[in-house]
This record gives sequence, structure tokens and C-alpha cells, in this order.
Amino acid sequence: MLEFQIHTLPNGIRILHKQVLHTKIAHSGFTFDIGSRDENDAQLGLAHFWEHMAFKGTEKRKAFHILNRLESVGGELNAYTTKEKICFYASVLDAHFEKAFELLADISFHSIFPEKEIEKERGVILEEMAMYLDTPEDAIVDEFDSVIFKNHALGNNILGTTQSVAGFQKADFLNFIQNNYSTDRLVFASVSNLPFAKVVRLAEKYLSQIPARVLERKRIPFLAYQPQSIRIEKPINQAHCIIGAPAYALSDAKRIPFFMLSNLIGGPGMNSRLNLAVREKYGLVYSIDASYTAYIDTGLFNIYFGTEKKQLKRTTDLVLKELKKLREIPLTENQLHNTKAQLMGQLAMAEESNIGYMMMMGKSILDLNKIDSLNEIFDQIKHTTADQLQEIANEILAEDKLSFLNYVPETK
Repeated sequence: MLEFQIHTLPNGIRILHKQVLHTKIAHSGFTFDIGSRDENDAQLGLAHFWEHMAFKGTEKRKAFHILNRLESVGGELNAYTTKEKICFYASVLDAHFEKAFELLADISFHSIFPEKEIEKERGVILEEMAMYLDTPEDAIVDEFDSVIFKNHALGNNILGTTQSVAGFQKADFLNFIQNNYSTDRLVFASVSNLPFAKVVRLAEKYLSQIPARVLERKRIPFLAYQPQSIRIEKPINQAHCIIGAPAYALSDAKRIPFFMLSNLIGGPGMNSRLNLAVREKYGLVYSIDASYTAYIDTGLFNIYFGTEKKQLKRTTDLVLKELKKLREIPLTENQLHNTKAQLMGQLAMAEESNIGYMMMMGKSILDLNKIDSLNEIFDQIKHTTADQLQEIANEILAEDKLSFLNYVPETK
């Protein structure tokens, strides 16, 4: 069976489908190649606000009817916004797939942004922002973006600022969509037991009337990184720390090897190097992890942990010690084998998430114009050498290239 199938409508919208015969649930969604990095200084938070407003009224539905449409048959309707994407998606029993498709098309293309709903949702988003600010482990991640990507759109908070969110009006949403929406940068993806021919028929039914629209858009690349070390006192009980640096872009050949290295350093496994060296050996943290996010033109690697204020320097030193080992000591043959096997197992289990695969399909086609099969990714992993990983460690994880952001309890 094919990994996925693709069909392009005359208006440029691409339809992706993976048929999975053993499931009764249909997952589907529209992914727009629009995100917070496409906002100008007066639009901070507008992409995320649009995501919220899509549920608040269309040309033929009010908010209640949108929310009740799939919930009434046990389905789910949701959305998310990232730096580079907006996605509206749904999960329903296969018998209700057409109902989900029609609703997703309605909220994606026919939202009317009622002024009354804008005012209500403005309050909801301001509360969401306050919630994040009250959670230091979340707030520090967002602030670290602004440290790494200083004076660049990738450094802006997806939620925006209280000032920007407070000022948005209906015209702002319409102008933002008008300036960024392009049918050739839009994908509908689905994973279900339905045949591809039926998905295409529904796409023609609900999407063929949408006019083709092709916009030229060039995202400004990030080029001006300078390492920083910042310490901020806050009314908190625990110290929080992020250490990181820019990393490889999505199209870089070193992306998969670096993802492997990141997984070895602080992936979800309890046997990650940082978890063993910091938590298991010394009990200095409850959790410590590393993450790597790749964008179209750059990437971001970071390590996060929380610890007692008096243990902050010791914990940081232990983290830097582990990074130094990776730069100076190549993995043994056995270590390399185990690192590869662990990542391949994790990826195989992740692919069993049909909703996750649906979202990945849309993003990958928009970013890379392809979807690598699991076997193709495995092949890249298998051909990675210890010398390559050591070279990457020296390229990205050199101590003089790292930035540090610390939240520490206020001095009494």
C-alpha cells in the first residue's frame, strides 16, 4: 500500500491522503503556510487570534453551531498556530467524514470575524497570555526565542503582546489573510479507512469553487545570532534555566543526525544522558530535556531544567560537562547502535498516531514538497556515523556559541 496519495485541484490546493484500513476514525485538516513569523510589528499575535476566531462565526454558522457540529456526533474540532503554520483539524467516526470536511472548509474560508466575538475572544487570549506568564517553565521557553532570534520575527511570541492583542479589529484579520493566503501554500490532509477517490470527490465538491490565488512571499531569513547570557529575578520558588543555540534548517542534510544527537542528549527516554547525569545520579532536577525545532531557514536547539536556586550553577556545569563529552569523545560502536535503535523505535511508535501523521503530511509537503517514508528516515539514521555526530556537536554545541536564560527567585 502507498504511504500516501496526492491530488492537486485546479486552484492549486493539494489533497493528501493516507488510507489506514484498520481504523474507524477519520482525521483531517487544512494546513496554511502562514504563521506568527509572517506578522509585522503591528500584527503580533494576529495569526493565533485568527485561529481562535475561525470558530466564532462563518457566513452560514454562528459559534454554537460550529462547536456543536462535530461534538454532537462524538467528534473533535481543534486548531493550532506555530511560527510558520496555522492548522484547522478534526477527528470523527468515518461515517461523519464529509460532515467534518465541510465544516473545516467553512471555518477555513468563510469566517466573518464578528466584532462582538472579537471582543469576547480578546479577553480569552489575554487570559491565555496571563496563564503562560504565571507558568515559568512555559514563559521561559517563549522568552528564550526572543533571546536567540533577537530582533527577528521568529523571536516574537506567538500569542502576541497585551498591547497588540488589545487593538485588533475585524479589518486587521481580513488584511492579514489577504496579504498571506495563497492556494498553492495550502494543504488538506487526511488519514482514514476511506478510499482516496472519495476524499478527492469531496475535495472537488467543497473546494473547487475557491478561486486560485498565488502570492509571492519571501520570509526574511535569520542571520544575526549573538550568544547571550541573561539572568532575571522573578517571584518564583525554583530556578529555571534554558541553554541553547540556533541549529539546522528543515532542508539541511544534518537535520536527522542532529535530531538523533538531541534525542541522545535529552530525549523522552529516561536513559538520556542529561537525565542520567543530572536527575538519576544527583537528584538535582525533577525533569530535564532537550528539544530541537527546525524551521525553513534555521532551527533552534535548547535544554530546559528547573532546580533549586542554590543548585543552579552545579546543574548548569553538569549539563555543560555532558555537552563537552559529546564534542570531545566519539560514541563507541555500541553507543551509536543503541542511539540509532532507540530513535527508530520512537519514530515507529510515533507514526502509529494517525492524527500526528496527518499533521506531519501537511507540514512536510508545504515545507519540503515531499514526505519521507519511515524507511527513508531509517536509512538516514543507519548511515549516520559517530564522526558525523561529533562534528555536529562541535558545530552547534560549542560552549562559546550557547546562550543562557535563567529565571531565579527574587533575593529576599
